[in-house]
Amino acid sequence: MIEINSYIDSTLLRPEATETQVAKLCEDAAIFEFASVCVNSCHAELVSGLLAGTAVKTCVVIGFPLGAVATEAKVAEAEYAIGRGAGELDMVMSIGALKSGKPEAVQKDIRAVVDAAEGKALVKVILEVCLLSDEEKVEACHIAVDAGADFVKTSTGFSTAGATVHDVRLMSESVSGRARVKASGGIKDLAAALSMIDAGATRIGTSSGVAIVLEARGEGPS
Repeated sequence: MIEINSYIDSTLLRPEATETQVAKLCEDAAIFEFASVCVNSCHAELVSGLLAGTAVKTCVVIGFPLGAVATEAKVAEAEYAIGRGAGELDMVMSIGALKSGKPEAVQKDIRAVVDAAEGKALVKVILEVCLLSDEEKVEACHIAVDAGADFVKTSTGFSTAGATVHDVRLMSESVSGRARVKASGGIKDLAAALSMIDAGATRIGTSSGVAIVLEARGEGPS
């Protein structure tokens, strides 16, 4: 079986998350050797400090969860996060601009964050696929890739639905190897995680990372 832990971005994005809970997330991530810990920007310095000396990356969300903030605000948040140790940024696309028929504005928004992160952090673009038609999903993938994104990501987990196998497969086909795909939102067990990986995901965003790894080891529900 694949090393499922290496796919996991262990995530805690709830507004009521405490520093104690974030610290526990980091402790578990180091033990289970996850790919990253994904948090809001206010926790970036805490997480990067706790993960120092490990291979686990600090991942920070940008313009979360709506994406409906000025590009300059996204860039400022990205620079703030990078300055406090973030090695990965999960930015929310300007969904309204895409649906308004303004692809150039969407690409400019993404490119600005990519430029701010160049040589310092990976950029994953959250499409919030539950709000898009299949045609818009494909268009968003092409825009993100053309803007230099490293990943396209399905969902914030804070909208009307999360990741689906259909969307992950569609996104994987749309980026055609020019970017990677992160599945996130509602992935709570091993079967769900494996179905996303089979569809083309190379990262899994989840708040159930420990449970998924234990299940893969035969120490949890089957």
